[in-house]
Amino acid sequence: MSWSDRLTQRFFTERGAGSGTRKETAARTAAGGLASAVSGIRPLRSRMLDYDHSLLWAAIALIGLGVVMVYSASIAMPDSPKYAAYRDYAFLVRHIASLVVATIAAAVVFRIPISVWDKYAPKFFLVALVALVIVLIPHIGKGVNGARRWLPLGIMNMQPSEIMKLAVTIYAANYTVRKQEYMHSFAKGFLPMALAVGFVGALLLLEPDMGAFMVIAAIAMGVLFLGGVNGKLFGGLVATAIATFGLLVWASPWRRERIFAYLDPWDDRYAQGKAYQLTHSLIAFGRGEWFGVGLGGSVEKLNYLPEAHTDFILAVIGEELGFVGVLIVILLFYWIVRRSFEIGRQALALDRTFAGLVAKGVGLWFGVQTFINIGVNLGILPTKGLTLPLVSYGGSGIVLNCVALAVLMRVDYENRVLMRGGKV
Repeated sequence: MSWSDRLTQRFFTERGAGSGTRKETAARTAAGGLASAVSGIRPLRSRMLDYDHSLLWAAIALIGLGVVMVYSASIAMPDSPKYAAYRDYAFLVRHIASLVVATIAAAVVFRIPISVWDKYAPKFFLVALVALVIVLIPHIGKGVNGARRWLPLGIMNMQPSEIMKLAVTIYAANYTVRKQEYMHSFAKGFLPMALAVGFVGALLLLEPDMGAFMVIAAIAMGVLFLGGVNGKLFGGLVATAIATFGLLVWASPWRRERIFAYLDPWDDRYAQGKAYQLTHSLIAFGRGEWFGVGLGGSVEKLNYLPEAHTDFILAVIGEELGFVGVLIVILLFYWIVRRSFEIGRQALALDRTFAGLVAKGVGLWFGVQTFINIGVNLGILPTKGLTLPLVSYGGSGIVLNCVALAVLMRVDYENRVLMRGGKV
């Protein structure tokens, strides 16, 4: 043995009592490297982040863009007789107030363990269902433009359909876990959930709010599919849903007219009627071209495009920021949806089925509603009254969007705690 080998052996012998043998040290290093690989820790980092920074910043970017664009889209509204009593910054102030409430609500919800949502999921669903009934009671529910969808709460108007989106996400995940052994049964697995969603749909159509019903049905169906429902039953559910929506459209003359207007918006019969919003939305996108006409330079928001600060805010973004601005919005939503499914998949890998399905349900919610809103703005889908999550002006909508993200981040937080060997 050479002198260098003897020196090395002596060094590790002397250090053995304090730090273990060389083999033990190597084993600990290997174990630490494996734990880092599993939990997503970057090499040479001493600890895992407590939450997903990229998800949070994507949401903050959309919210910040929303604040700017709500102000830009609503600044000319006081020129209309309908809003003559408003100041040019009125909607901006209301939007910021809603964001303050949303931030506080999200901070509180983030501290609630996912196990609590699992425990009270049926009761939460029942509360949301009662709210949908209450909003239909005369002199209690608030009507706007012929639709009764809001409950006045003083500081803001609460829309029960927004609460139901979160409630059905949590309830569908809870139901799937509880009925896992019956997921291949029509009577015990499929039918109860279908009846619950059907009852919710009936209440929403009385408001009427078909757009919200489409999102809620998509969330419930998606969670059931991800939870392992029988393929034939799921196919039957999809076929039934499509047939139901088709029947509702055909049985309602004004919905039929909206479909015809969507198919040919430039027809003289529809351009100044049912297709008025769509034609002006398309004009806005056309004016924006690649890089837009500049922030604040939109012409369509000058009382040409109805609901420019809510349902059609993407058209204003397209006109002022162009194709590039719209593409950035789409990419930010893509990242949120992608991270939702990755967080859900990670939770499922940790045997947290309920948490995983909730995370994926939130991803479905944002993905479906964003797709419908963008499709409507671009003329790909018939006009529906759905806002763009996190961006459009709205009280209860922005609050529930932030609460849903807080639930998603709580799932991610608990995943990270468990992967560090902690308890939740």
